[in-house]
Amino acid sequence: MLETLSKGFKNARLKLQGKTQLSEDNIKNALRDVRVSLLEADVELSVVRGFLSKVRERALGEVVTLKAPKSIEGLPPNVTVTPADHFIKICHDELVNLMGPVDATLNLSGSPTLIMMVGLQGSGKTTTAGKLAKRLLAEGKKPMMVAADIYRPAAVDQLMTLGRRLGVPVFSIKGMDPVQLCTLGVQQARNVGRDVVIFDTAGRLAVDNKLMGELEQIKEKTNPDNILFVCDAMIGQDAVKTAAEFDRRLSFTGFVLTKLDGDARGGAALSIKEVTGKPIKFIGMGEGLDKLEEFRPEGLADRILGFGDVVGLMKDFEQVVDQETAEKDAVKMLKGQFTFGDFLKQIDMIRKMGSLKSIFERLPGMGDMLSQLPPEALDDRELLKVKAMIQSMTKAERNDPDILNDSRFRRIAKGSGRQVQDVKDLYERFVQVRTMMGQLGSSGMFGGMPGMGGGMPGMGGGRSQRRSGGGGGFNPMAAMGGMFGGGGAKPNKAPSLTPEEKLKRAKERRAKRKARKKNR
Repeated sequence: MLETLSKGFKNARLKLQGKTQLSEDNIKNALRDVRVSLLEADVELSVVRGFLSKVRERALGEVVTLKAPKSIEGLPPNVTVTPADHFIKICHDELVNLMGPVDATLNLSGSPTLIMMVGLQGSGKTTTAGKLAKRLLAEGKKPMMVAADIYRPAAVDQLMTLGRRLGVPVFSIKGMDPVQLCTLGVQQARNVGRDVVIFDTAGRLAVDNKLMGELEQIKEKTNPDNILFVCDAMIGQDAVKTAAEFDRRLSFTGFVLTKLDGDARGGAALSIKEVTGKPIKFIGMGEGLDKLEEFRPEGLADRILGFGDVVGLMKDFEQVVDQETAEKDAVKMLKGQFTFGDFLKQIDMIRKMGSLKSIFERLPGMGDMLSQLPPEALDDRELLKVKAMIQSMTKAERNDPDILNDSRFRRIAKGSGRQVQDVKDLYERFVQVRTMMGQLGSSGMFGGMPGMGGGMPGMGGGRSQRRSGGGGGFNPMAAMGGMFGGGGAKPNKAPSLTPEEKLKRAKERRAKRKARKKNR
């Protein structure tokens, strides 16, 4: 996602590295790369020109301060700031201005509130209607959906299926005109006490006057509180032209951008707000019914420029993880005590949050590293292979990985359909990560965590990290990345044990086995 856009800003930054000032010549060279990437990403031409003009104007008048003053929030004092950093900061601000200000609110004052979904064929309106219903349920609302798409085969069945999954009623009468269906749907919602009605209308072309007239009649008869234009982010400039025509005919209240998790070049996201003046309210980042996010221009600008999106990542994390459980797991990891059972829970959590690639893209500093990793490093199928190997272990083996030996490796490999070496590699990577995390925990870097003793307060990345150029904060997910499919940056190899230490560990393992046999 957004690789075409990111490439130009990355090249611009490289061209400005080593420069001592921002001049007209070096800004011109940098902006050339930005212009090419914006056009390749299908950003509308007038939007490109306006954006470049604003960046050029601000950059030429910018006084580059080589030392960051204390007043700059988020930066420690006396950190060197280069002209390239200033240029990227200007680009970031202008990208945010281009896509904002954001307004993710819906007008829910109606009785019932009416939300009308419109857009082209195949833009994802029906799925988005289901996602929106799930979001409203979480907010304590009682939504009802109206199956007003009577032209697409199986459209009504799809909405019915979504309604059953969510426990949301779907209003549909076979063969009825969509205008009459929506009107009766509002009456039905009042009769059964539903406070929000979502109209799933049929997809159409903006040039289809008959179908566009049908939408205008639905609007006239029902007077919806919100009209959301569902836009496929993969169709580029055509999305902007189509949106402008829909807005002229219907005057909608906002956009929902879908399929931003696929091969979308991102041009629609940058163009659509500037051209129509209507806000992007939500973005669809996956097929799951929970994959509807409030649009944050700062987050998308950060991802385009390769800064990650920690805020968005943490919001996803909070939805799938209990905070108390997460703290306990983090303490176990930093004490070097986590097991394969704990790791299995981490895999399930990651799969709920999205694909490995989408998660790592939102981690700060990971953008450049992703291109250097082998394809299998971020292949979600590798997670399933790892999960199969762990599930083929006995409960004792998951809780005490040190009892694994050659005969157990062979049995696990046979049970999971993998090679013996695959299981051994997984075990070796697990031991390496466990040792590394234990060393981090004992170093005092995370003293502010409950149960970790003294040391530096908090988890935000200390002074020693900043001096060495490290990123801020404890990130167990990134640390464990090398375990997925053998790809990624592997942790430092565990220090070799002395003969005395090996003997001591062997005695401990024998004692544990005797205790387990006795308990049986």
